[in-house]
Amino acid sequence: MNEQPENILKWLGGKPSLGELEARYPEIREAVRQELATLLAEGSAAGLPVYLKRLQTEEQHLEQKYRGSRADRKNATPLALQMIRMRMAHLAVKQHLISEATGIVKGKVRFNLINGMVAQKLLFTEGLVRKPVSLFWFRLLWPLLWQRKLLMPLVQPEGIYCFYSEPLIAALSRLIAGRFCLEIAAGDGTLSRFLGEKGVKIVATDDHSWQHEVRYPHQVEKREAGEALREYLPPVVICSWPPAGNRFEQQVFRTKSVQLYIVIGSRHHFAAGNWAAYHQQTAFDFAEEPALSSLLLPPELDGAVYLFRRTQDP
Repeated sequence: MNEQPENILKWLGGKPSLGELEARYPEIREAVRQELATLLAEGSAAGLPVYLKRLQTEEQHLEQKYRGSRADRKNATPLALQMIRMRMAHLAVKQHLISEATGIVKGKVRFNLINGMVAQKLLFTEGLVRKPVSLFWFRLLWPLLWQRKLLMPLVQPEGIYCFYSEPLIAALSRLIAGRFCLEIAAGDGTLSRFLGEKGVKIVATDDHSWQHEVRYPHQVEKREAGEALREYLPPVVICSWPPAGNRFEQQVFRTKSVQLYIVIGSRHHFAAGNWAAYHQQTAFDFAEEPALSSLLLPPELDGAVYLFRRTQDP
């Protein structure tokens, strides 16, 4: 590999597709395919989270070495190639899971006319602009959609990871109880928009690093989580579907002003959230709130709402 590491990283910053990655790096493609084939040989996807976590750990180790010696190409090049491998593996796993869920191996995943029309009316105001979902109509119509397993594979590439029911938004508003709330990793700002409409004083922030998937409106301030926490010193913080193994949630637990942290994510620990940080922190008690989790849609997501309540004085 004769490419300069900075050129590799610049190209990777453009969020190339799986096909583009595989075409440019065939040796890495073959290695990733072999690793995935070995993991899936027994017909189970249970080992995929461990595999992705291992790749992430290797990347973090190389990043630490690179930070300690920025002029050393021997460190920088392996880091760049490991980032290529990590993104390729994530996209390949995502493709596999979509194929398993939908039965579609090649081509685009599409709703038919009836399923598409009902899903559109049920979940969106227009286009892909989400609305608070009527739980009554959802429970009535959702079981009738025979293509419902296609919904999340269709919308996740657009940065949509769940849907919020009207009762969930109302319950979160009561939980915040008139306090100022900061949303971190807010994506397109949908959750803050819904809560703001209920009278919650809330600011949505995001570092805008997922522009390949998310359309950021101007209402979502471009701020890293740590910067936003230092600026606003919020008593309440909320985050919906924080990326698995992210590095920013630990900063929530270090922010002395925070009394309540609300995480909307998954019951599957590999799918969302920094579970190492959750268990390592000692200032908050946390648990899933099943009553709130049941209001997160669609139920096939195995979504969950976790509440972190401060128990130790800062």
